[in-house]
Amino acid sequence: MSEQDPGFAKRETVEQVEEGGELAPKFDKDGLIPVVTTDFHSGEVLMHAYMNAEAMRKTIELGEAVYWSRSRQVLWHKGATSGLVQKVKQMLIDDDQDTVWLRVEVTGGASCHVGYRSCFYRQIPVGSDATIGADGAVKLTFTETDKVFDPKEVYGDAPNPTKL
Repeated sequence: MSEQDPGFAKRETVEQVEEGGELAPKFDKDGLIPVVTTDFHSGEVLMHAYMNAEAMRKTIELGEAVYWSRSRQVLWHKGATSGLVQKVKQMLIDDDQDTVWLRVEVTGGASCHVGYRSCFYRQIPVGSDATIGADGAVKLTFTETDKVFDPKEVYGDAPNPTKL
């Protein structure tokens, strides 16, 4: 990927990046920028993903979240298969333009391919609440127990898109 992509300003100075009025995103060595996505109304964290330059441009153009799937190595228009489209209400970038925050409304009420509303459906207990199992692993507690949709109905028996 070139230093300057169509629609993005060339990163020239710290002042320009931090105080300027032009979008000059800093993609990592793999051409990606992290994205935190939250519910527009509640502020709840729904998911974390990545965008490449094309995904960022498509998100800006469509007003709907488009990501880069690292596990599948494809552009991923959120909701194209499931119908659970993320309508972008606000797109923000941090001070040094290397992280994106999307505030979205989700058609269908879920953002996680596992069927839960949020991809953050388990809590890591800390301090005196932490439980260690016989195998020595910290035991997670579920913050959501009801799924918004059945992934098998939506995606069929396709393998889980997440690589282990």
